[in-house]
Amino acid sequence: MIESALAPSEPSDAVVLSVKDFKIRLADTDAGRNSASMLIDKMYSWRGYAGVQPVQASPNRITLTAYMKEELIGTVTLAIDSPIGLLADEIFQDQLDRHRGPGRKLCELTKLAIDAKVDSKFALASLFHICFIYACRLHDCTDVFIEVNPRHRAYYERVLGFTRLGELKTNPRVNAPAFLLWLDLEHVEQQILKHGGTSDQAGASRSLYPYFFSPREEAGITQRLINLN
Repeated sequence: MIESALAPSEPSDAVVLSVKDFKIRLADTDAGRNSASMLIDKMYSWRGYAGVQPVQASPNRITLTAYMKEELIGTVTLAIDSPIGLLADEIFQDQLDRHRGPGRKLCELTKLAIDAKVDSKFALASLFHICFIYACRLHDCTDVFIEVNPRHRAYYERVLGFTRLGELKTNPRVNAPAFLLWLDLEHVEQQILKHGGTSDQAGASRSLYPYFFSPREEAGITQRLINLN
């Protein structure tokens, strides 16, 4: 049973999702953004990446944090395209511009970090699904992008259906090689309708979509996010 709160359960970030001991919060306070930044720095440093800019407040960015038994285990930031562009424009603007145009609206996932000691499937799927709701339902986005290290490219292609665009480049923000991956949000919607909420039936499925919420659960979460905003 999924529960949700329309106000913070404590004087901090609003809880947007609560399932047993698992919570997702909207990091809309300095304390919440600082906690997300610390997790990102911890996980990126462990992988040998250069220092990452801290999470900052922005009208075009939404940062989510995931907690298990009140311990921070994951975070991701969704950025909505605007006149100032997206972070990926720094090295992949040519590819992004090919997708900009009438009837299209871009967004990107950045600053993704999941604690290596937790089973990440449910946490990752929950974070991604709520990002999808924000992007597609609340901001009418059509295309999502993510910059990934080459060793992670096959994973995102396999479990979510991302497609690589362009050639390998160096991401100066983390001083590491990166591919730009693209996903049509219509594909995400189709996969949620087909597979969302079926993880108990997934068996040997390699997709992450069975761990997304069911369409009925998504509808409830969407309405609560609308109320929060």
